Amino acid sequence: MTALYIAGIGLCALLAQWLAWVARIPAILFLLVTGLLLGPVFSVVDPDAIFGDLLFPIISLSVAVILFEGSLTLHFKELKGIGNVVRNLCSIGMITTAIIIGYSCYFLLAVDWRIAAVVGAVLVVTGPTVTAPLLNAMRPTEEIDRILRWEGIVIDPIGALFAVLVFEAVMLSGSSGVLSHTLIALVTTVGLGLSIGIVAGYITNLVIQKEWLPYNLQKFGVLSFVLISFTISNAISHESGLLAVTVFGIYLANQDDLELDSILEFKEDLSQILISVLFILLAARLELAELLLLGPNVVFFMLIVLFVARPICIALSTYKSNLNWRAKTILSWIAPRGIVAAAVGSVFALSMSKAGIQGADKIVPIIFLVIIVTVVLQSLTAIPLAKLLKIRQKRPSSVIIIGANHVARAIAKVLQEQKVDVYLSDPAWENCRLARMVGLKSYFGNPQAAQAERFLPMSNLKTLIGLSPNRHNNALGVQYFSHILGEKNVYSLKSSSGHSRANNDSLTFLSRQNLFGENVSFSMLSNLISKGGKVSATKLAEAFTWENYLDVNKEAIPLFVLQHLEDEDYVRVIPFTVGGEYVPEVGDMVLAIQPPKVTIMK
Repeated sequence: MTALYIAGIGLCALLAQWLAWVARIPAILFLLVTGLLLGPVFSVVDPDAIFGDLLFPIISLSVAVILFEGSLTLHFKELKGIGNVVRNLCSIGMITTAIIIGYSCYFLLAVDWRIAAVVGAVLVVTGPTVTAPLLNAMRPTEEIDRILRWEGIVIDPIGALFAVLVFEAVMLSGSSGVLSHTLIALVTTVGLGLSIGIVAGYITNLVIQKEWLPYNLQKFGVLSFVLISFTISNAISHESGLLAVTVFGIYLANQDDLELDSILEFKEDLSQILISVLFILLAARLELAELLLLGPNVVFFMLIVLFVARPICIALSTYKSNLNWRAKTILSWIAPRGIVAAAVGSVFALSMSKAGIQGADKIVPIIFLVIIVTVVLQSLTAIPLAKLLKIRQKRPSSVIIIGANHVARAIAKVLQEQKVDVYLSDPAWENCRLARMVGLKSYFGNPQAAQAERFLPMSNLKTLIGLSPNRHNNALGVQYFSHILGEKNVYSLKSSSGHSRANNDSLTFLSRQNLFGENVSFSMLSNLISKGGKVSATKLAEAFTWENYLDVNKEAIPLFVLQHLEDEDYVRVIPFTVGGEYVPEVGDMVLAIQPPKVTIMK
């Protein structure tokens, strides 16, 4: 029967993720509703009865993996370049938020000061899993989009680390009546977590660099190191494991000569599974009566979280910045809490309950109430507020090209010269390096990966062009972005005639392999450019119409039509496609590949 419950929870998690994908809102909302329906509403799932004594270890190990995955994205060199506002949000703003929420929880909800401190520390974390979908739908100006995305990414591991330190402090304070002993114990615990994290990172780096593990075992090896580091650290000093795995991830992330893309991709997939299942389990453990027991003052507590803590955090973090009042207003409103807050808070609640701290059972209801209110309210009001404040981008216009090979670079360079905002993405570092050398913006990796959102302007993307010789890369990118950008805005180029025929079992992808003409393929364009073919831009005029262009350029391969709308400072990119109906007009810019000039030897 237990196996049936586990399988059913997995299926429900998949359904919730799918509904979120269809509705284009944070998955946490559907996961939360699913957990509440399965648990307190219909009493179908009782996690404590299903997993028994294993529930706490499962939650703890899952949180360890989630925090490790988040810390793998935290690069010190990137922290230096993300701006004073994001730096302040993750330092001064974070501490201010924790203090305000902690004091409000203590005075309004009448809980133990240790519980209030933990609640305040946990609720500083937002996270990209809830912020990114909001931004994709809201499409704020680039500055606001960048600030909120970076805050969610950076504050995830930093906020969790901060929460762990606060938790360690309050737990140790209760075990000793002497302040000096408490501080010594805290330093010892923190020192242990730091030491184990650094040692684990060093050993893992050495094992990968020396190739003591084959490539196909590296992902499994890193996961094993994470779990054993967490377990050993906790066995020596209770709850120091979260600090250890966070430091472990940060150490690996900042090794310049360590290739982590495949490991990070694996951890993202694993984290998505763990987050989905874990959130349903945590929500299913809630008791509706526990929310009611918080009392009427919980309304005032929520008002302070929404309208006092966050605005003060933004006011301090944006002091002396160039942001106007509209930007500060939207920043003051968008701060949904997510899975890290729920998971870490649940782990702390279980530990504090076992330690006999009265009222520890209120931690989870308080945190889930904040999650419910912030996700629901901000999901429903973000777009209307952005429209009211007039901070939405007028129209998405950026183009993302899958591939940074010589064909993609040649095309992207001319698009960029025509004022088109274009990004290249390629899993081959050499291609990205060559693109950056000629001034093109490129992302090293696959654009559908979660970490790509740190580099790509997701809210401003309009068109996806698949120009990779690897049809698998094109297919994955097209499939992923067809939902985000719309089916009419994703295109792909056939890698070759032979590959196209070999791919007949995928009619959906074949219908998207429609760029530049029936007989045009990547191998054809590659051959032309290798022999000296050039991408040209020609503006049509009354004296030189589309018909004239075709007469003069009979051997050219038309690629795109660009419409420059000067009044909107917007360039519309229209690819030539199989069966395309658009006919270039006067004033349009035509991009085409001109065949190499033939030199006649005398």
